[in-house]
Amino acid sequence: MAYAIYPTLLDKNVVVTGGGSGIGAAIVEAYVQQGARVTFLDVARADSEALVASLAGARNAPVFRYCDLTDIQALNATFAEIEAQTGPVEVLVNNAANDDRHRPGEISAAYWDQRIQVNLRHQYFCAQAVMGGMKRLGRGVILNLGSISWHLAQADLSIYMTAKAGIEGMTRGLARDLGGHGIRVNCIVPGAVRTPRQMKLWQTPESEAQLLATQCLHKRVDSVHVARMALFLSSDDAECCTAREYFVDAGWFGG
Repeated sequence: MAYAIYPTLLDKNVVVTGGGSGIGAAIVEAYVQQGARVTFLDVARADSEALVASLAGARNAPVFRYCDLTDIQALNATFAEIEAQTGPVEVLVNNAANDDRHRPGEISAAYWDQRIQVNLRHQYFCAQAVMGGMKRLGRGVILNLGSISWHLAQADLSIYMTAKAGIEGMTRGLARDLGGHGIRVNCIVPGAVRTPRQMKLWQTPESEAQLLATQCLHKRVDSVHVARMALFLSSDDAECCTAREYFVDAGWFGG
């Protein structure tokens, strides 16, 4: 089956965080297939280098940069280097996150801070790092990855859900603050995406059968489905789409 090609993404300067594996890797590959110039940030060297090698023959091969996004000084330095070498970032996809399970009675203040740093704080500062260049261009797109978990009140994820709920509020706030500069900000909310991590740690044949029965569409959501939503929202086809959440969940969450 053939899928959409977006001419307005050709040679676009795109940055994807957490792009080395899972949903992030699918997003990187999707932009590369559109001819965009993609830089992705991650701390997983082996996965990231393997992804670069797999896309080496593309019109614009992706560039991997190691960056610990919880280190704001390193984050700012990395984005400054990207802009110095490739020009202003035109599309930012804030994807990096970690959904480790945790129980409320066992949480320390240090663990809370670390989880918020991993799942929320860097999204704001990545947006801050690119907004100056986008303002100079008079346009730009920021896509923040949320989570269906807090909409469903899932167990053992309270800090993760706090962060992901915050991302939706941050999205709307930034959309309001930056819209006058032609910058669009949206949130993509994935459902139960079948990534290697999810399949290894939590998904079972029984849980998958239950999930499919609950969704409106009885089909699995894969990383590529999320990536296709990112392509649309960052293209000019979505030029009047901002300050919204877009669910890619096969109708799991009914609102």
